[in-house]
Amino acid sequence: MRHPIQRPARLVPLAFLIAILVGTALLMLPVSRSGPEGAPFLTALFTATSAICVTGLVVQDTPTYWSGFGQGVILVLFQVGGFGIMTGATLLGLLVTRRLKLTSRLVAQAETKSLTLGDVTGILRLILLVTVVVELLTTALLALRLRYSYDNPWDEALWNGLFQAVSAFNNAGFSTYSDSLSGFAADPAVLAPIMAAVVIGGLGFPVLFELRKEMLKPARWSIHTKITLLGTAFLLLLGLTATAAYEWSNPATLGAFDWPEKLLNAASHSVMTRTAGFNSIDVGGMRIETLTVTYALMLIGGGSAGTAGGIKVTTFFLLGFVVWAEIRGQNDTTAFNRRIGTHVQRQALTIVLLAAGIIGAGVLILLSVTSFPLHDVVFEVVSAFATVGLSTGITGDLPAAGQLTIIALMFVGRVGTITLASALALQERYVPFRYPEERPIVG
Repeated sequence: MRHPIQRPARLVPLAFLIAILVGTALLMLPVSRSGPEGAPFLTALFTATSAICVTGLVVQDTPTYWSGFGQGVILVLFQVGGFGIMTGATLLGLLVTRRLKLTSRLVAQAETKSLTLGDVTGILRLILLVTVVVELLTTALLALRLRYSYDNPWDEALWNGLFQAVSAFNNAGFSTYSDSLSGFAADPAVLAPIMAAVVIGGLGFPVLFELRKEMLKPARWSIHTKITLLGTAFLLLLGLTATAAYEWSNPATLGAFDWPEKLLNAASHSVMTRTAGFNSIDVGGMRIETLTVTYALMLIGGGSAGTAGGIKVTTFFLLGFVVWAEIRGQNDTTAFNRRIGTHVQRQALTIVLLAAGIIGAGVLILLSVTSFPLHDVVFEVVSAFATVGLSTGITGDLPAAGQLTIIALMFVGRVGTITLASALALQERYVPFRYPEERPIVG
């Protein structure tokens, strides 16, 4: 009988499902709500799913609907969800490595400096260390700012700082402020620490693990680390440039700021589209061009085995290398003087096509049960599947069928890409024969 860890397609969703059910039960308690009664089942289920899947979409305003106890439950849920995602995805990646043949493992480790099973203890320690250090440092910076610049009492400053810090590092998007970060749109001392925590959490721990050992030796970085770092920098710059260009004179978003604040909030929006979910400007007031760019950035997401969602930076850019190789007529797909295996290319293509299919189905269902415009529905569906948490403002007005659809999208988007990538790699097997080749017409 196989050990459960050999079947990540069952283990990972089951663990998340149990956590969601526990969170739902806690949020239904009368003590969790600021009102006289406990939250309805669907509201509690939606919130628990959003927290465990570190999304940030809400059907009720977090600081007014939930009591201090309820907010504490939500914080614990997205901390558990984020830590579970990081450890689970990393260890499943190691399991994939272990299933490779010994010769293949030795070659891969020599050429890519990839993680090995012997690194498990070091990985878990690093995950815990980085989580604690980043969250505490961000909490301290925010609490000091809130105390001395906004005159918050110490207990309020510490709680708001801690909640925002943990939410940012886990790319959760929940906030103790009804307008998210809009009240701090002109304050880089608040936005900058949150943005830094989002980026660090979204890089993925395989990258952080490698940087710890090879920080000053970029020539020795693995392809994964190079693609993640360069791809992240490119996408952040793209998001900043596009947001600034389209929203510069829009009175509903950046138009009311001076130019340094415009750049700050354009940068903030670019970072938050990497599945963080905070907003310092009104997403519902953005131009359709900006929303279209945001669709793409949300879908791509962040780094593998981190707190960010989406199809992942490496998946997107690997397919870019495949397209470039095909355009140039090359037999092999290469990146940074290394050949990319065909099985990796197939895995990336499978993830993207399945993501497109799931998003298409989600859009069709929401259009069938609501009367919202297409661009609002597409934005909501992509945000849910990519576990971003940004919204144009329609989440709270969704009917029960729409809320259940978003719950399913958040769950599949959060555990599906991890499970699918691991399951595809673990199920790889040798077939002792090949069929005759035939070339269908393509394009």
